Amino acid sequence: MKPISKSEIKRQALVKATQCLVNNNGFHATPMSKIAKMAGVSPATIYLYFENKQDLVNKVYLEVKAAYTQFAFKDYSPKMSVKEGFEVIWKGIATFKLNHLEQAMFLAQCDSTPVIDEASRKEGIKNLQPLLDLWERGKAEGVIKPACNYLLYAYTINPLSFLLTMQLRGVFTLEEKHIQEAFEAAWDSIKTE
Repeated sequence: MKPISKSEIKRQALVKATQCLVNNNGFHATPMSKIAKMAGVSPATIYLYFENKQDLVNKVYLEVKAAYTQFAFKDYSPKMSVKEGFEVIWKGIATFKLNHLEQAMFLAQCDSTPVIDEASRKEGIKNLQPLLDLWERGKAEGVIKPACNYLLYAYTINPLSFLLTMQLRGVFTLEEKHIQEAFEAAWDSIKTE
């Protein structure tokens, strides 16, 4: 295994600091100087890796989105039935969100703000293509309701963010039985009768 370069270590420190500060303070209350300080680098170092704050946020978003979807689709095969494929992807997403809280919270922030530019959002959506293709197949087979993909995502994936937030607040513990119940509720919300 190739050792990680000092340059990559600094870049990863900037990425982690950005996620942490955005999660705790929001985008607008996260100046480059705080990111640099938390990452343990000089503010000028940021500009070796990123053009400006917008570029930094967009690139961190795309990096986290790619890691998220790579994890979610690792056990998925397009040969699976629509329900089986959706369950594998959905549970992959749930597992990612539970085990990578910092990244999941960052993506939730990105999904609810206009800070991410449209080109980056479109690029990020490309990472979801296996899920979108599965839904299109499900609609064609008459297994999934003929709703737009934004509605399907809102009814099936977004509730995970709510459950995660409740767990972070300490008012709910997401156990294995809840994950199965949540999956069944998600599937029931989009399947045809």
